[in-house]
Amino acid sequence: MKTSALIFRFRIVMLVFIIGLVLSGVTAFPLLYELDLLAKMLGVGAATSAEGHTGIAYWILTVKHGLGDTYAHYPWIAYGTDWLAFAHIVIAMFFIGPFINPLTGRATIYTGIAACFSVIPLALICGPIRGIPFYWRLIDCSFGVFGILPLLYCLRLIRRMEKEVTK
Repeated sequence: MKTSALIFRFRIVMLVFIIGLVLSGVTAFPLLYELDLLAKMLGVGAATSAEGHTGIAYWILTVKHGLGDTYAHYPWIAYGTDWLAFAHIVIAMFFIGPFINPLTGRATIYTGIAACFSVIPLALICGPIRGIPFYWRLIDCSFGVFGILPLLYCLRLIRRMEKEVTK
């Protein structure tokens, strides 16, 4: 395959990864609104507590009411998730370098792979400490798994590009 086609593929996959990072970060800004919306989608939007509900509905209501109470008394606590959102956006910016010049982006991609891999032990260790249900920890782990796949593919494309360049 020609180097230009490899670069095109690389850039498409990298762009999807960058957009995914930005979107996952931006969703940390309106958490309470998102939880209200999710509760409505689950048909439990009018519930005043999580009592009497099970599974995902129980968890969403628990988090929704916990955030609502916290924001009502301590609105500044949301500033922490604002920084989480900002961090996602900043991390996404580091992948612009490899997007522009794939052959110089290997270190960034390795760092991204390490970060994606690290999501799994973080979720599995800290989740139980914070009282996060196991199924929700698996959802959190999936961000690492789904994030690592495009990065591994990009790394493979870099190796193929390097072979094309040295021919």
